[in-house]
Amino acid sequence: MNHEHTRAVVTGGAQGVGFAIAEQLIDEGCRHIVLAGRDIAKGARAVEKLSRDDRVVHFEPIDLRNVDACTRLIETAIEKLGYLNGLVNAAALGARGTLLDTSVELWDAMFETNARAPFFLMQRFVQHRKDSGGGGSIVNILSQNVHCGQSYLTSYSASKGALATLTKNVANAHRFDRIRCNAILPGWMDTPGEDATQRMYHGATDGWLERAEQKQPMGQLAKPAQLAGLASYMLNEQSGVMTGAIVDYDQNVPGSYPE
Repeated sequence: MNHEHTRAVVTGGAQGVGFAIAEQLIDEGCRHIVLAGRDIAKGARAVEKLSRDDRVVHFEPIDLRNVDACTRLIETAIEKLGYLNGLVNAAALGARGTLLDTSVELWDAMFETNARAPFFLMQRFVQHRKDSGGGGSIVNILSQNVHCGQSYLTSYSASKGALATLTKNVANAHRFDRIRCNAILPGWMDTPGEDATQRMYHGATDGWLERAEQKQPMGQLAKPAQLAGLASYMLNEQSGVMTGAIVDYDQNVPGSYPE
């Protein structure tokens, strides 16, 4: 892909999937990008890793539960980059909670982070693109949990399901503006966030990744750098008229059963 003319915002861009997508865009010629996330130290390290040659990389700290902050992020990115034509919503809250033990506070935090924040980020991005004559691309990072999800991921699955419907709605509403909106549904991934989650919620110990990968059909968990190529394609004009697509990215096939 050639991303010489891409100017994008990537939420969750300091690590994991968001960082991998940002790195892919930089490697493919993107010279202007804004990363957004909660951790300022991680953001600084990400900027240092991605700043090369004539690449202009910014990091903006953000609390995605603050709607005004979401709007300001897009405004700030436009001011710093001149214009935007790409948005990647990769940040998410992945806390655990079943139907019976999910609190109101957890439910609200999940939907505010995983559904409401992308909504208002897309709202301001789409308005900017319409004001600029149309065009542009949005990629939302969802999850295989859209199809159902484990019992302890009830509110998470619901929030990602909401974003899946929102992806299609935005794609349909703004196709005549030539603004495309697509989504990727990763399965189990090897990310720093997943390592922390496994240790925090599931008592995982050193070596858990290797043990888990031995049991997978393809001998690995999905890797962010592999997924990043698909996101790059969706953001690029070479993906043509592709919009409203909800693409599974996993080695297990939804709806399949043991033989």
